[in-house]
Amino acid sequence: MNHASDHGRLLHDVLADAAPAGFREALLGETLRLARQRRRGRNTRRITASLAVLALATIGGWRVLVPEPLKPGSAANYQLVRSTPLRAEQIVTTQPLAAGQVVASVATTDVIHTASGGLREIDDDQLLALAAPQVAALIRRGPREAELVFVQPTEPPPDQQN
Repeated sequence: MNHASDHGRLLHDVLADAAPAGFREALLGETLRLARQRRRGRNTRRITASLAVLALATIGGWRVLVPEPLKPGSAANYQLVRSTPLRAEQIVTTQPLAAGQVVASVATTDVIHTASGGLREIDDDQLLALAAPQVAALIRRGPREAELVFVQPTEPPPDQQN
């Protein structure tokens, strides 16, 4: 049906100057009409889709923002509780302890009392004697400042214990 000669004739008719005078104008007018129709169809589809999205968003927002009214006779989601004030003997109160009262959670508690005065200063040899089971050294930082350092600790430092 579509032979090369048919295509050639059609092309010749379209491009030929010998075609009737109104043919080229009619062909151009039909082409423009079809282009306008396609453009109107695209615009109509675009506007329809936008309106549909807007309508769905409006309906969805309306359902979220406006709660449905409770129907009479429907069960409520809560239970009403009525309460009354307590009597005075039912209320627990606290009172501060007197100065001499001591409350302990352990049955046997040793109380240590300190006394003022009676302190005396010891010298370097007495300080090293107090650290006697361990080897210690005294490092002087100034004329009246010194630091006691244990040379061989009996236990490893806490970060090295496992």
